[in-house]
Amino acid sequence: MNQTSGSEPISRLTVDGRELVILGTAHVSRASAESVRRLLEEETFDAVAVELCPSRYNALLNPDLLAKMDLFQVIKEGKVAMVAANLALGAYQQRMAEQFGIEPGAEMRMAVTLGQEKNLQILLVDREIGTTLKRIYRNVPWWRRMYLLSGLLVSLVSNEEVSEEEIERLKEGDMLESAFAQFAEQSQQLYEPLIAERDRYMVARIREELAVSSARRILVVIGAGHMKGMLETLGGDTGTPRETIEALDRIPPASRWPKMIPWLVVLLIITGFIIGFQRSPAMGWDMVVDWVVINGGLAALGALIAGAHPLTILSAGVAAPITSLNPTIGAGMVTAAVEVFLKKPRVEDFGRLRKDTTSVMGWWRNRVSRVLLIFMLSSLGSAIGTYVAGFKIFDKLVS
Repeated sequence: MNQTSGSEPISRLTVDGRELVILGTAHVSRASAESVRRLLEEETFDAVAVELCPSRYNALLNPDLLAKMDLFQVIKEGKVAMVAANLALGAYQQRMAEQFGIEPGAEMRMAVTLGQEKNLQILLVDREIGTTLKRIYRNVPWWRRMYLLSGLLVSLVSNEEVSEEEIERLKEGDMLESAFAQFAEQSQQLYEPLIAERDRYMVARIREELAVSSARRILVVIGAGHMKGMLETLGGDTGTPRETIEALDRIPPASRWPKMIPWLVVLLIITGFIIGFQRSPAMGWDMVVDWVVINGGLAALGALIAGAHPLTILSAGVAAPITSLNPTIGAGMVTAAVEVFLKKPRVEDFGRLRKDTTSVMGWWRNRVSRVLLIFMLSSLGSAIGTYVAGFKIFDKLVS
């Protein structure tokens, strides 16, 4: 049965002998938070299921969690891009939230807080955000990954405001469904892991919880965009929840040939050096100079643009020509580590991280986000330098 709570879509149905009250929300809407509060105050529930994974749950209830982030560990484990993507997405949501004077995820916080006050079971039913991002990354062809990155950057620098009325209208079922249908046509590879898989995952998690929980009546608080897919899955799902969860948690193996490209490039560069020295020492050293100046220069330029310390910029120029000949170590790892050592982020930098990253200049002003920029821009500079210098070396060999 479909209804509305205020302006929020709501469905009531029976699954495995339990009553589910599914409320569709917008994550930056006052009305959504109020609808959650009203339902929990006016009706009786045994449990509350929320569209959160353990990581997002901890971040929601512990906003100071970012202050405990170990930057060296982030760099070492190669998670810089993921952290930056999370910050960009959070910044976009934060900017919208600030327009309307409400904290991002207020409806989820309301559900968790009131649920705990009423001693209700809190069920986290969403997939880990890291797993979702990895499945998106692996599901999208390599040539479209830059498109995703550019989309994040556009969302980061855009100052366009969204009216609260537009956000409220997004919760109207027919309009929402047509919007997702258009999105799916444009990028099915993105839609599948971002929306459709999570619809099935959350249904499987709810069914799994129903099998072990004594709760007879459960309030399910999810983004309105997931309602159609979840209701369809609930109506026709006959699989084993655990099998579904394990399948959707599995990270697809990376394609082998993209990993081989850097090694192939290194092989070609070294071969070029060998041929150059065989022809004449002067030609060989000339190629080495081109390699060092172009590769190191562009990596240093990337660090300069990111606002790095002068010694970090120097380290980029020195490290890039060497690390580019060893794909297991990137120039960004060196420059980011040097920057953290020279300009160790302060406690207040971590505390202001979410707010600072809502503006373009904030990324450069905050020492934490600036380290991420230094990593990415010096890595980009080195990557461009590798190919530019490689073509220059090739040109000298054939001329």
